[in-house]
Amino acid sequence: MTEYGRGQGSEPWHPDDPLYGDGGWRGQQAPEGPQSYGGQQQYPQQPQAQQQYGEWGTAEQGDYGGQQQYPQQYDQYGRPYDQQQYDQQHQQHQQHPYDQQQYDQYGRPYAAQQHQQQYDSGGWQTGAHPQDPYAAGPDPYGQQTGAYPAQQADYYGTPEAYPPPEPPGRRGTRPEPEPEAEPEPEGRTDWDPGPDQGEHAFFSGRDDDDDDEPDDAGRGERRGRGGKEKKKRGGCACLVVALVLGGGVVGASYFGWQFYQDRFGSAADFAGDGNGQQVTVSIPKGAFGNRIGQLLKDAGVVKSVDAFVAAQASNPEGKSIQDGVYTLQKQMSAESAVALMLSPKSRNNLVIAEGKRNAEIYALIDQRLEVDKGTTAKVAKKDWEKLGLPDWAKDHDKVKDPLEGFLFPSSYGVSKGQEPEDVLKRMVEQATKTYEKLGVEKKAESLGLENPWQLITVASLVQAEGTSHSDFRKMAEVIYNRLEPGNTETNGMLEFDSTYNYIKNQSKIDLSLKELRNYDNPYNTYFYKGLPPGPIGNPGEDAVKGALKPTDDGWFYFISMDGKTSKFTKTNAEHQKLVDEWNASRKN
Repeated sequence: MTEYGRGQGSEPWHPDDPLYGDGGWRGQQAPEGPQSYGGQQQYPQQPQAQQQYGEWGTAEQGDYGGQQQYPQQYDQYGRPYDQQQYDQQHQQHQQHPYDQQQYDQYGRPYAAQQHQQQYDSGGWQTGAHPQDPYAAGPDPYGQQTGAYPAQQADYYGTPEAYPPPEPPGRRGTRPEPEPEAEPEPEGRTDWDPGPDQGEHAFFSGRDDDDDDEPDDAGRGERRGRGGKEKKKRGGCACLVVALVLGGGVVGASYFGWQFYQDRFGSAADFAGDGNGQQVTVSIPKGAFGNRIGQLLKDAGVVKSVDAFVAAQASNPEGKSIQDGVYTLQKQMSAESAVALMLSPKSRNNLVIAEGKRNAEIYALIDQRLEVDKGTTAKVAKKDWEKLGLPDWAKDHDKVKDPLEGFLFPSSYGVSKGQEPEDVLKRMVEQATKTYEKLGVEKKAESLGLENPWQLITVASLVQAEGTSHSDFRKMAEVIYNRLEPGNTETNGMLEFDSTYNYIKNQSKIDLSLKELRNYDNPYNTYFYKGLPPGPIGNPGEDAVKGALKPTDDGWFYFISMDGKTSKFTKTNAEHQKLVDEWNASRKN
């Protein structure tokens, strides 16, 4: 084995060579007796050519384990070796453990011959092969060289064998054989492209119609898939490229102009106050400039979002535009649209007043949605549990309407096409958020109430009986004092006309005590002690605040003399005096 890997070893000249035996070429004749060559060949079919050296041991023992053991070894002439000769040769192999691979002038290893000859046994002295210091025989330093004898067979003369090397006088005269064309790998179109590799064919200056060159122009020519020459490009390709480049320039110019217009140009806008065609636009809660502008543009009110945003920013009150339903006109200038939305004339919201009962609100929703009367009330009765009530507002006994007290008074954008369920959800959501913000659930127990539901009920009574916001805290104290166990003024009876009117779905003020005290209904506080089963209306934020923070002045009674303000007293005698004054005023 050489430092470059396992090889077949050096090859001697064939005896039929015309110069075989020429001393100038071969050096000296091979001496009698066994000679060692790198890559010894074994020819089991031809015993006379076997060159295996002695019994080198079995797979279990010996210098070269794994080699087959033969009873007799032969030299290249078929003469048997004796043990002494084998030992000498074996010792020489131990001194030179590398293969003596030999190469010709082209760097190719010589093939083995059936009748092996040692050529140039004089080594360096003949000058025959100065480039082959590892040739068999004595080396320049006086040491015997050789190779391992056990190599695989390589018969000379087979189609795979190399041709014999030329003598010195004939070397270099044979032309270099032309290598076979290598197959083109799949996926490539330029296999062995030549010196112009990397230059695009478009710039090669060749014409598409130039087919004069032969197909076998050489390996330096560009070739396409399958070895065919690439067609040359001409005017048509140039035209296509020019069109593409021209289109790119036009496109870049257009988008550049658009970019300039968007950043520095004036926004598109209509002129005037509109074309007279009215349109309703619903602005959701939390919508700001861009969102509002987009809704108006989609409805045909303004021409561009940027124009509306600019007009809103230039108006000192532009940021105060609220959610709701607005009646506007199409093709309005952005400035006129902002001005109209800031005016109460454009508002078309459904406004829920403080203290309104659910029955009234259901009817208002039906009118705004333009649906059959009673539609919203049916939805509320059927789907009240799906509308977002908090857990503490559910599962109360003898309640007339579970949504009562949760259709929070406010302004809502309601228009035709919406669903009643969606409108009710928005109202319940608004009530829940307000009650949570005010701390209804946390403060109910500190006021002597069982749960937040009772606190909303108190707030609804405050809203119904109070004539002004200044009354709410005093009115709340009246309720809490009358509910106080063991009080001697009312003995736990509230006796509010508003509770009777609620169950009767009316709003009368001239009621007889006989009528009030003989009507058996859980909501009638003239008949039952304590609070009614639930709220009797929808209290506003101020009424809730009054219920959360009542006065502490000892008020038990109240009366409104003019329907605008209320008077509060601490004893029944004081209260009766005011009642007599009011009755006298009515007679006059």
